[in-house]
Amino acid sequence: MSAKTKTSPSFGARIKESFRKFLVGLKRNPQNIPLLMMLLSFLVYSLNLTDMSDTTAKIQGTGMGLSQFCIMLFSLLTLVCMMNAFPRRKKANIPMVVLMFIMFAIILFCDNHYMNAIYAALTRAESPIVLNDTTIYIANAYNMLNTHIVMMVITAILVVLLPVYSKLLKKINTSITVEDNGSMGQIEIEE
Repeated sequence: MSAKTKTSPSFGARIKESFRKFLVGLKRNPQNIPLLMMLLSFLVYSLNLTDMSDTTAKIQGTGMGLSQFCIMLFSLLTLVCMMNAFPRRKKANIPMVVLMFIMFAIILFCDNHYMNAIYAALTRAESPIVLNDTTIYIANAYNMLNTHIVMMVITAILVVLLPVYSKLLKKINTSITVEDNGSMGQIEIEE
């Protein structure tokens, strides 16, 4: 019984290998970092659409529905622009990057307009809207818009800093050391 049985790697070794593979994937596609942040900001907004719609119906401010529609539309389009702006292992597509930043500006403008409409409805002189248990969705929408603005700014910063941290990621050593690589004998090939 000289044949060695192949043992499976330990749990720690499997975790280490999974982390190494994750880093290799990140080194090849560093644009996935801002893409993930953009996706998270889209999910934060889209999962709170009920509060946004209820707030629009309650306040009925000028351009609130249009702002809500534009935020949703341009959030989806920025995801598409992001995927087209940084193709795999190629140079950045500058027109797409510019278009993406224009969409970021539109989203931030619409978020700000919507928040101003909420603030105006809460502080107006004639019959201001009172926040209580039945109108708590207005406060939720306002807080969510603050969160969305912060996440969009972080996404824009991540896109701008993409060349910097992609170079830093490439400096990380993810190679595998193979034991006894140089001890192979001569291979004889005979007919």
